[in-house]
Amino acid sequence: MSQSRAARQLPPQRPMFVTVTEVRRLAPRMVRITLEGEAVGDFHYAGADHLVRLFLPVDDDLRLPVGADWWAELQAMPENRRPVVRNYTVRGIDHANRRLDVDFALHGDSGPASAWAMRAVPGDRIGVLSDGARYEAGEADWQLLIGDETALPAISSMLEGVRTPVHTLLEVEDEQVVVDLAGEATWLYRSGTPGARTVEALRALPFPPGRPYVWVAGESTLATSVRRYLVNERGIDKEHIYFCGYWRATPALRAAGEARREPAHV
Repeated sequence: MSQSRAARQLPPQRPMFVTVTEVRRLAPRMVRITLEGEAVGDFHYAGADHLVRLFLPVDDDLRLPVGADWWAELQAMPENRRPVVRNYTVRGIDHANRRLDVDFALHGDSGPASAWAMRAVPGDRIGVLSDGARYEAGEADWQLLIGDETALPAISSMLEGVRTPVHTLLEVEDEQVVVDLAGEATWLYRSGTPGARTVEALRALPFPPGRPYVWVAGESTLATSVRRYLVNERGIDKEHIYFCGYWRATPALRAAGEARREPAHV
């Protein structure tokens, strides 16, 4: 996962057990899953794009690392008992009721997280681990928010709290992932190389005066091509751009204009 700046420093966290309490379809291929657990009350939420690692069970006996060096402990587990770990975004958190929401873009069984989310029911148990936030507009005069379906949860949260003029471009597979947002957005349906439609739309977009803040995430090629265009052709300072590759399309899938998520947000 490539990114332009590290997460803000947060107090150390350890994996925690949570239980599914609600599953709600937001669109034909977008689902929101509500997770509850006693330890969620101590979850250090830092902002709109706060990442969380999900520990998905491979059988009915979910085991989580318990020490500070959780990654080494995870790798030491037998492979047939080791939880699958994937990064997602916290869509909302309610500390008082020890509840957090995670939104999933569904794409069949091509990834373990999508496969789990398609079948999730109240009572299912997984693990979560806080991984920090990166969104930080600072003193920007205007914002440019760009992503695909995997960035929808973060951008949805950003739009609920943005206080400056903002342009939002969302390049997604099709209308089956389109959801209601707190602000206006331009929806682009992916065709060919990820990011191509977005760069095309950016060429026709007039930018306001003043200092910008750009947040772009999604498929790796989308994130890097947008950043390259903004720096090289629109003269935006690299320091004003956060970019992150949430997943990577294989060359064959990229050429076909299809979407699969490897290795994160799947």
